[in-house]
Amino acid sequence: MRVLKKNLILSNGQQEHILREGRILMEAHCPFIVRLHKTFRDTECLYILTEACLGGDLCSLLRDKGYLDEGSTRFYTACVLEALTFLHSRDVIYRDVKPENVVLDEHGYAKLVLQLVTKMEVGQKTWTFCGTLGYMAPEIILNKGHTISADFWSLGVFVFELLSGGLPFNSSDPIKTLTATIHGIDQIDFPKMISKSASSLIRKLCRSNPSERLGGRRNGAKDAQKHKWFEGFSWDGLCKRTLTPPVIPKVKYHLDSSSHVHYSEDSEELCTTWEDF
Repeated sequence: MRVLKKNLILSNGQQEHILREGRILMEAHCPFIVRLHKTFRDTECLYILTEACLGGDLCSLLRDKGYLDEGSTRFYTACVLEALTFLHSRDVIYRDVKPENVVLDEHGYAKLVLQLVTKMEVGQKTWTFCGTLGYMAPEIILNKGHTISADFWSLGVFVFELLSGGLPFNSSDPIKTLTATIHGIDQIDFPKMISKSASSLIRKLCRSNPSERLGGRRNGAKDAQKHKWFEGFSWDGLCKRTLTPPVIPKVKYHLDSSSHVHYSEDSEELCTTWEDF
């Protein structure tokens, strides 16, 4: 349950963002995206009730293990690719692919947490500056306008991080991180633990020119799925959930009555227009 204070939303000018996120979440019936079940409001707060994915996020898993093997990375990357395929087919850009935003359900399957999404017109660009430093595509940094291709850049960074435990573009100085991102992936030395086929995928996802980026062309995510790094991977088994995930979380269900959210009789579903807020 996400609880959002109305006064903070108003003071930060986030009304349209919250409504947009709610509408997209309501429509996102995808097994690789965290599901929104219900939204409520009262005089002070908005309540967003989502699916509970109790297996933790990939950031925690990565912190515990240091880095992931190729099989595990391939499985989680495939889950994210399926989520992006779903969003992109609905003209939605995610723009913040990173381990913190990928959570595991009780079976070990990965799901993307929806936030910072933008719905755009087909063939158009958006200029909103958002994302996370180190994962952000160069066209966002340079304010050149971006499309769904920006998500594939972030996906390349995501694969690099899972396999190595570190980011390709990273410095304690944010300016150096931005500069390294703009200079591109070809200036980066890859750790030996990243195989040639994985390096090939990452370099193709992280092309500085969005039109040259794997996934950024007409076939979208299908081009990435056909890369040799995924050779032999069962996409059908993933979608039918017959594959055994790399990690099966040890989830303990504990019902704590003190954490229940109680709604008064005047609580009601969140409206879809801000005028009714």
